[in-house]
Amino acid sequence: MVLVDRANYGRLKPVMRAIAGHPGLELQTVCTGTMLLERFGEAVSIVEKDGFRVDGRIYVELEGSVPTTMAKSVGFAVIEFATEFHRLKPDIVLLIGDRYEALAAAIAAAYMNLCLCHIQGGEVSGSIDESARHAITKFAHYHFPATERSAKYLVRMGEDPATVFPVGCPCGDAILRRAPRLPARDFGRGSGARIDARKPYFLVIFHPVTTRFGDERGQVEEILAALHGLDHPTLWLWPNIDAGSDHISKALRVYRERHPGNRWLHMMKNLPPEHFQAALYHARCAIGNSSSFIRDSTFMGTPVVLVGDRQVGRETAANLVEAPCAADAIRAAIERQCAHGRYRPSTLYGDGTASAAIARRLAALPLYRQKRLHFIHER
Repeated sequence: MVLVDRANYGRLKPVMRAIAGHPGLELQTVCTGTMLLERFGEAVSIVEKDGFRVDGRIYVELEGSVPTTMAKSVGFAVIEFATEFHRLKPDIVLLIGDRYEALAAAIAAAYMNLCLCHIQGGEVSGSIDESARHAITKFAHYHFPATERSAKYLVRMGEDPATVFPVGCPCGDAILRRAPRLPARDFGRGSGARIDARKPYFLVIFHPVTTRFGDERGQVEEILAALHGLDHPTLWLWPNIDAGSDHISKALRVYRERHPGNRWLHMMKNLPPEHFQAALYHARCAIGNSSSFIRDSTFMGTPVVLVGDRQVGRETAANLVEAPCAADAIRAAIERQCAHGRYRPSTLYGDGTASAAIARRLAALPLYRQKRLHFIHER
């Protein structure tokens, strides 16, 4: 199991539980990317507190948060993953999603003749992430897509239907198993205004769009302008490490310095998976471009305003409305969602049984090395 960031772990934690509890499987966990970095909350410590053993730590992120450092981090990560896979000798490497760190792990595993299984393949999204996702698909031997449409896309990409198992998204397993609860009266450590978790609040996550590097600061300023006018308690979680993240962080810091007495904005690096899901569940409205706002929120019915084009083409439920990155449009969309209130939960991304299904499949799959395009053999 490869974990590369906080969102990764939130979605894979139920799968890790299912694998650890299966008599035919042994769980090994390798943490890399922002999982290991203190400025992103050092989420590896949460993994260990949850009772999982971390078998390997791979430091791969080069400082800079520009396209060049992202590309170099991929190359460095391939080398480090090869070393770690050689030491751990896994039979299967399990990856999720579209991160460039996961792409590096896929390259290393494929060239080392390790059977590669991929969760959430076949999805359409914006930025370089979509290319990384499809590249991982072509390296992977087995696929666990989250939706029926994604499964069909995988087959159309030349994957053998016998290797494609549409199980749903594992993030829904934990969400549907319990009614999320907030951990305390407030959200804990962070900076800015104190906001009461028991009262209505907004939740914001905005990541850089790597294929539009350089536009990030202006985009964040538009979101801040929309929220400033609403003056509503808001929890804003720090962006990921992709190229442009420093521009987002700077825009937030500048706003905080210019408005030292603001009573609505609270910023945090990270939240443990259950606390994040609870925060999303109870939010009056979620605003930004995180895939969790598309995926996790469908199981909850939380109103979402999807800003910009980072997730263009994603499958979405009725709880989501889209807005261009312009203050007036964002504010209008937020007001529309607040007026509507909570939506009926959707089964678009599964019924809460994905993790157990993945573990059962992993225990029974015949391992193989050589892939071929399936349609080449059609008559």
